Order: sequence, then C-alpha cells, then structure tokens
Amino acid sequence: MAQKHRIPLHFSRIRKFKKEKIEILAGDIGGTKTNLALYEAFEGALQIKAEATYASSSFSSCIQILKKMKSEHPDLNPERICLGVAGPVLNGKVELTNLDWNLNASEILRETQVSEVALINDLEATAYGLAALDENDFITIHQGEVEYPGNLAIIAPGTGLGEGGLYWDGSSYHPFATEGGHTDFGARTREDVELLEFLTGKYGIVSWEKVIAGPAIADIYEFLRAKASAMEPAWLTEELEKGDRSALISNLAIDEKDPICMQTMLVFVRYLARQSSNLVLTMKATGGLYLGGGIPPKIAPLLLQPSYYHNFLDADRMQHLLKKVPLKIIRNSKAAMIGAALYGAYGAALENS
Repeated sequence: MAQKHRIPLHFSRIRKFKKEKIEILAGDIGGTKTNLALYEAFEGALQIKAEATYASSSFSSCIQILKKMKSEHPDLNPERICLGVAGPVLNGKVELTNLDWNLNASEILRETQVSEVALINDLEATAYGLAALDENDFITIHQGEVEYPGNLAIIAPGTGLGEGGLYWDGSSYHPFATEGGHTDFGARTREDVELLEFLTGKYGIVSWEKVIAGPAIADIYEFLRAKASAMEPAWLTEELEKGDRSALISNLAIDEKDPICMQTMLVFVRYLARQSSNLVLTMKATGGLYLGGGIPPKIAPLLLQPSYYHNFLDADRMQHLLKKVPLKIIRNSKAAMIGAALYGAYGAALENS
C-alpha cells in the first residue's frame, strides 16, 4: 500500500521521480533490534515487498545482517540501501552508541554491490518517516493549538535516548539529528539529587539517557527499592530473573501490581516529561512534539494520565507556549524504516551518487 505524505519535507538534493520503479533496501538499526525492508518506490510513493526483524546482538556486523536478508530473499535486487542508525553519522561513517558496531557506507557499498548507499541517524530517519504516516499512526496526548506552522521535535526513548527535530523554513520541513540524549541530566528535587548520586556511583557521568531509556527503568527501580528498604516479593524476584527487567517493571506498573514498580514509572514519566519540555523550548517546537522509540507506545496508558502533561508544563515562565504544542506518541514502529526508505528513494547526497 502506498504511504500517504502528511508533512512537506525538504531534501537537500531532491531526486526527480522516475518513470520506472526502483527498489530500496531500508533499515532501522538499533542496539536491540534491526528492522529491514525492501520497498518499491514509484512517483513519490512507497510499496513494501519484503521485511524482516533481527536481533542486533546476534550478528557481528551490519553487513552480516544485510547478507542474511539477501539470502532469505534471493529474488530481491535493491538498487540503493539507506539505513537509519542509532549514532552520529559523520562522513558516511558511524560508531553505534549502544552496539559494538562500526558502519561505513563505502564498505557496505563494496560488499553489497548496490549502486548507492546512505547512512542517516535514526532520529533523522524517524523525522523523514513522519511524512508518510497518517493520524492512525499516532496517539494524541494533547491536541494543542497550532496557530501557524513551526518547528517539530522528536524524543525517542528505547535502548538509548534519541532526540531530533524538523526545522520549518516557511514552506517545508528540514529533518535533522541531535545527540541531546547525552547532555547532562538536570536534577531538580531532593529525590533527583539522591538518584543522581546513585547513578554517578554506577556510571560516572549521568546523562538524560541514563534516566530516560530502557536500562534506566531498572536502575530507577533498584534505587527506589533500596531507598524504601522494602523487601522485594519472592514472586517479583523470580519474574525479574527471567528476562527484560525494565519491560516487566513497566508492565507491572501499568497493571498496578507492585507499588515500587508504580513509583518507578511515575519517576520515569516525570523525567520524560521534563526533557520533552526542555526539547520543545530548545527547538521552539511550536509545531508539535512526537514521542518515538520503542518505549512510549508500550507505556501509553501512563503517558495519557495527567502526570506526564502536568510535568511537561512545569517550566520556567513558558507555560503559555507549551500549552499550544501538540503532543503525540508515534505508534507505528516502522517510522524510522519508512523514513530511511523515503530518503533512499528521493533524498540527497547518497554514496557514489
């Protein structure tokens, strides 16, 4: 099915829509999983032909995953590859932040023998992907009052914390990536300071990623459990030893099955709200804030409660601006992959182009 464009995008060197169809292998490469899909692009639209998801840690390199995809679909022959990657892309190279991989566009080009390769940051890819989503792909936290178009911001907690934006030039949007998730965490309350001290002892430098990402949920839980001097129930200890601690804690909080888990997610949601507000003010994102990444859709019941919006508004003298900003959760988990496909089909400055 062709994707519907919602947001007018600017590509730094737009490709003219060709009469013939082209195939693009697009990917969203993160610390936990890698999503790949082959798209057919034609006259501005995209149609998916094949897709697969792989556990990133099960492979030694991105090229190994690309070859795995090719072996599973030998009849597919993409002309271009575009990958959204979780890390800063510099001159076609990137060292992934939460995965021991180094990617090089020239190396991928050589190993895959396609005509063109591009690497873009995963938040930049998500920003491009917004142009292909419709209202069913979002959960609205706050409708807002957009009096005129303005910048957009994206905050995306998952394995790490991604932040990006779209600059409005008066007629179209320019997606861009940031590494704002690695800026210093700002403690405000006495409990914040205590948590900061706890995390400093564990990590040294405490960035916002250390309090707003998957691993942060388990850390906050550990801190609060110790602070309360509360014995962990035996059933909970058994459950936490089985798998993803952070996912279990958040699910138990949503189901209201453990008070410390519930408190953990209240703290997590408050920090997400505070940094959401910081990002909107930093970018003057009057057009809206989008919550992406793997976590927000999964904890949507918590984000729709009053706490998130209350803490979002808790800013210095800027409530009048923040109240007008639409707040939406991106529920479509393929947004970054779709964005990479859009960029690969119609975007700019691809390797060897």
